[in-house]
This record gives sequence, structure tokens and C-alpha cells, in this order.
Amino acid sequence: MKSLTHAGYMAMRRFDGLDGLRAIAAVMVVVFHYGGPDRLQGWIGVQVFFVLSGYLITTLMLREEARTGRVALKAFYLRRVFRILPVYFVVLAFLAVATLVLGIYQSSHLGEAMPLYLTFFNEFAGSNPFGQSWSLGIEQKFYLVWPLVAFAFGVLPLRRRLGITGLLIIGALVATPFTFGPHASGWPVHYVSILLGCVLAMLMHNARTYRLIQPLTHPAVGVGLAIAVITLHSFLKPIGDALNQVAGVPGFIWLMAFYPVAVTLLLPAVIAPGPVAKVLSVRPMAYVGERSYSLYLVQSIAAAPLHFLFPSLGGWPLALSVVALALVLASVLYRTVEVPMINVGRKVLKPRQPAKTEAEADKAEAAKVEEPRPVLTPVS
Repeated sequence: MKSLTHAGYMAMRRFDGLDGLRAIAAVMVVVFHYGGPDRLQGWIGVQVFFVLSGYLITTLMLREEARTGRVALKAFYLRRVFRILPVYFVVLAFLAVATLVLGIYQSSHLGEAMPLYLTFFNEFAGSNPFGQSWSLGIEQKFYLVWPLVAFAFGVLPLRRRLGITGLLIIGALVATPFTFGPHASGWPVHYVSILLGCVLAMLMHNARTYRLIQPLTHPAVGVGLAIAVITLHSFLKPIGDALNQVAGVPGFIWLMAFYPVAVTLLLPAVIAPGPVAKVLSVRPMAYVGERSYSLYLVQSIAAAPLHFLFPSLGGWPLALSVVALALVLASVLYRTVEVPMINVGRKVLKPRQPAKTEAEADKAEAAKVEEPRPVLTPVS
């Protein structure tokens, strides 16, 4: 097998391997929250989501711009609304009602955090039953600002967009030390992970700069990168401990200085046909990946009955039980909320077509042409 050409990359309508990467990231986070080994450092799975978000959102907009000459910002924001908000508010409403019924709405700190959750400043909400949603606060502000910065002023040269992105990365790094503290410590650094994904999207979209990335799409290189990232991940705990408080910087911040870079370098191998993409595209991986957003949101709901029924349960048994129950709940939300609302969004955005004549309708029915799948399906 050879490396993926730029023409081949641009012809791809869906990147199936990314579902498997989402699955791994989501499961790592849940396992970390509910008894998984500290050595696994599952919390860093959120950074994988951030890199993916930056890459996918930017790729979507670049391809739309290449097709139509512009990015329809109103349509972009409407797609985000129908994709993200319905499940988010269903889970938040359930938690609010459940804690009110149990009489712990205020004592669980959900009540005082509610204004932050309604305005997507989740990262400042602290610990409560919806605390895992902090990353949505980071991503929502990225979704709001990035299109305005990079695409609202028309088609910009690649060099200018890369320059803007570089300045944003530098700004986030400079701001990070000023945010160390008990609440949302170092929150600007998370935008560096997202922006690294944006940089990769821009480099891969451009035929000239794609040549810099193309070697990473070779199957043999991809396998080597996957092994390297897995090896790096297995040493995150001792590396973080060794670097903790060096120059007054928390160890987890040091890890985010290079781990998202490793994930970014791995993404071309996940996208391109090859062993890495094949493993990540198997049906069980795809199944979990498609439901990863809901899985991430409902983890505390899944954990509550397990804590009540089996108070002594801990470690891997608890972690895997929470993953299993959360996946059941996520599957229900995926079928009853996520997919239906995404389809509603598509209908809202679909341009009205002139009414077909009876002959045209009969011809279309006879052809039985299946509507193509969307180019990409970004998941938070």
C-alpha cells in the first residue's frame, strides 16, 4: 500500500477511522472518572476530542468554501445547534429533575452551577453531577469564534490563516499561566489542542502543503506512529509526576504541551486507508464512536444507580460497569434524540426545491438513488 494522495484525500466523503478514535477517547474518560487505574491517565482523552473537533470543523468549512466560494455561517451555526444542544439539554434537564426529587439540587452544587451550564461556561462550574461537561464550554466557544475569525471575511490565503492560528496558539499559551488555580486551572491551554487540529486541516486541504503531511499517511508510518503514541501514553503518569511544578506549572499542563501534538501527527494515519484506520473502523468501535457524545454526557447518570446498588464496587469492575450502562443510555439518546434532531436540522437547512411533475417523481422512484452520506460528521 502507498501513502494517500491529495486527490484521494479530497475525494474521501467520510473518515471512518475517526469513530474508533472517538470511542477510545470517550471510554478512557469514563474509566478515569470511575475507578480506572491512574496509570491509564484517561482524563487526557478529552484532548483527543479537542484535536478532532478542530480538524473536522475546519475541514468541513474549507471544503464548503472550495465548493461554493464561501462558508454559510448561519447554516454552520444551525448545524451545531441541532447537533449539540438537544442531547445536552435533555441530559441537563434530567439531572436537574433527579436532583430536585432527591433533595440534593443545591447540596450537589448543580443549582449554583446552572447559570454557567445554560450559558456554556461549563469549565468554571466546579464539581457537580454535570461536571464532566466542562469540555463543552471550551468547544462551544471555539465553535462560536473560530468561523468568525478564519472564515467570515471571505477566502483568505493559507499563509494568513496559518498566521492567525499561530497567533491564537501563542496567545493561549501566554494566557495559560495566569489562569492556574482551583477552578478551571489552565483553561486556555485546551484551545491549543483544538487549534492544532485546525492547522492539520489547513495543511491537508492545500495541495502544496499536503506534501508535508503525505508521508504520515503511509501504512507503515501510521503503524509506527500508533505504537509511538501508545508508548507515550503509557508513560504519561511518570512524566507528569516528574514535571509537576517545574517552573510552577502543574504536571498535567506539561503533558498537554506535547500529547496533543502526538495525536495531531497520528490523525493522518487514522484518516488514510491502512492498518490503523482498519482497526479503528471495525463495527464495535464505530458503534461506540457514533454514540460517544451521549456516552460522555450520561456517565454520571449511569454511575449513580451502580453506586447505590453496589456501594463497595470499585476499580475496573465499577469502571466497566459504568461504561456498559452509559453505552445503553447513550444508545437510547442516539436513536431518540441525536439522530432525529440532526435530521430535523437537515430539513431546516435543505433548500426548497420546485415541485416535481408526476413523470419526474415516477422517474426518481424508479431510479432508487440513495442519498449520499454527509461529507463528515463532527462529534463533540
